[in-house]
Amino acid sequence: MESLPRSVEKKQTKNENPLKEISSAHDGSGEWFPVPDVSHNHDDDRLPIVKTCCGSLHCCCLLGQCTAEEKGSGPESQLEKYEWQLKILDEVLAASGSEERDQLLKDHQHSELCVLVHTLTEMVKSETAAELSAVHENQVKSSKEQHHREVEELKILHDEEKNALQETHTAAESALKEQIEQLTADLKLFTELKQRVKESTLKRDLQRNIQTHGSPGEFWEQEQESLLIVIEMKSERLQEQGSKLRQMEALVERNLALEDQVLQVLQQNEDLRVRIDNYQTLIHQLSKEQNELQEALEKQTLQSQKLSQEKEELLFKLLHRRDSCSSFHIPAVVPAEVSQS
Repeated sequence: MESLPRSVEKKQTKNENPLKEISSAHDGSGEWFPVPDVSHNHDDDRLPIVKTCCGSLHCCCLLGQCTAEEKGSGPESQLEKYEWQLKILDEVLAASGSEERDQLLKDHQHSELCVLVHTLTEMVKSETAAELSAVHENQVKSSKEQHHREVEELKILHDEEKNALQETHTAAESALKEQIEQLTADLKLFTELKQRVKESTLKRDLQRNIQTHGSPGEFWEQEQESLLIVIEMKSERLQEQGSKLRQMEALVERNLALEDQVLQVLQQNEDLRVRIDNYQTLIHQLSKEQNELQEALEKQTLQSQKLSQEKEELLFKLLHRRDSCSSFHIPAVVPAEVSQS
């Protein structure tokens, strides 16, 4: 048997409290009492205020269908009826599953209270289903968003790993290509060496000796082949060493020639340095003479200016004296002589 959801239990707990308030506040005067209304909005938990026809808490009174016999019944019978309804309500609420609760409601389907409880139960079920649907939609939405984020992260991680593997593969491929090229070059050299051994004079002499004196055996023939290969390799290495030696000798001669050129350049640099020192000494001397001539020129200029000033003063005095002595009829020759002096 399935148990009721928490929301259903909460709704039932809320619905019990108003009934208890009604039973405790009822005074038989037909006052206003809060009761659950099955027709109002499910989202509003407030209970509307309805007026009973006889002031009782019977379901038919709550629905406005109270008979004249029930209106005239005494408090004791009404109390027993209330207790019976509350007992049924406790049994329904204490049911361990929906099937057992439906069976209880079916057994007491003629009771108005059971009809009301059944209506409230259906209302709570619908509200719970709506809430669960909203929660499910939120969970699905969050799961989709999380899945999308995880997919994006996995794509980024996959791209990074792919790039790293691509770089590693490229580096390994380059290394293998270089190794293959080196092995190919070595194989080519060995093939050329083997061909030279076949065409060498020692090989022809060995074949001639074998034809003349017979074969010494397969083992010795192989040893002779190996010796010929080694001899050919040694001769080739000697040739390489000889070529390197000749290159070194040419390099030494070139270095000696370069050293001679360096010595010549150093000697030229020394001569140029001496000439530069001499030129600097001459320039210094000429600068000194220029300064002395400049000073003498300045002195001569000052002296010339001084003589010009004295000359002007003497002319001024002479003209002043002539003006003062014009009454004595001084000949015109005197100023000319003075100016010449």
